[in-house]
Amino acid sequence: MTNVLVTGGAGFIGSAVCRLLAGRGTRVVNLDKLTYAGNVASLAELEGSPHYRFVHGDIADTGLVRDLLAGERIDAIMHLAAETHVDRSIDSPAAFVETNVVGTVRLLDAALDHWRRVGGDFRFHHVSTDEVFGDLPFDSGVFTEDTAYAPSSPYSASKAASDHFVRAWAQTYGLPVVLSNCSNNYGPWQFPEKLIPLTILNAIEGKPLPVYGKGANVRDWLHVEDHARALARVLGSGRNGETYLIGGKAERTNLQVVEAICDLIDARTGELGHRDLIDFVTDRPGHDRRYAIDPAKTERDLGWHPRETFGTGLARTIDWYLANRAWWEPIRAGAYQGQRLGLS
Repeated sequence: MTNVLVTGGAGFIGSAVCRLLAGRGTRVVNLDKLTYAGNVASLAELEGSPHYRFVHGDIADTGLVRDLLAGERIDAIMHLAAETHVDRSIDSPAAFVETNVVGTVRLLDAALDHWRRVGGDFRFHHVSTDEVFGDLPFDSGVFTEDTAYAPSSPYSASKAASDHFVRAWAQTYGLPVVLSNCSNNYGPWQFPEKLIPLTILNAIEGKPLPVYGKGANVRDWLHVEDHARALARVLGSGRNGETYLIGGKAERTNLQVVEAICDLIDARTGELGHRDLIDFVTDRPGHDRRYAIDPAKTERDLGWHPRETFGTGLARTIDWYLANRAWWEPIRAGAYQGQRLGLS
């Protein structure tokens, strides 16, 4: 693919995708609405690059999307634009329907019209989450491409709906699509409302480290750069109509994650006792017990494997936040101040 439209490219995962693709010489057009979690500072290294263009706009603006698809001669869409935070979806579910469902349908309509005009090797890559599958028992089972959908939150329900619409456009209209579902991402440039960056920054500032319930909920952790490499493989080599699961095979309880962060920050700063900041808080409604992905199909068919272990990836992530206060301090002090903190 030579000209790729990335939606939501100023977000956490989207910015990693933009940096990767543009760094490889692919022409990237980043369409982002710049809601609270979008940050163009995450893409500063691409400023002035002939391989990158930023466009401030909404995926639901069909006229804008059609103009971009035609004017930039787009031959692939990587659709990452989404509202993603479970706690926010519980508070304001309608916003998730508008972006994740209605926005995706309007994007699909524009993509279909474009594909019918240009033909060729055009592809629509829809990026989704393992949360559409609901949850697993603590002691058994993994998600596969054949796992039935059973979303638990307004967020996961909206993503499940968008997955179904993408498949419907493929089945009904023949639109060439691929889908991918990932496990929990972490890494640099993540907005500090999710568990890992929130814990890191609170620990750096000596603030309480909130943990839902007893911290027993389990997540499969995937470094964002490993995810970006996998997405590039899916886009370039995945088979039309197929779904690919992407996971780090790094299951940890939330408490284990928080304790690991505390121990690493103890070692990095020389200030001991960060575990004493752990604060168990009331669990959120409908909190999924456990996520775990089997990425065997992606590994076998696309030759992708994660490069980071959870230990190496977490250490790199903490080092990045310690070295990049200029990125996160304005977020903490400004628009983010006083907003609800989510814990993943």
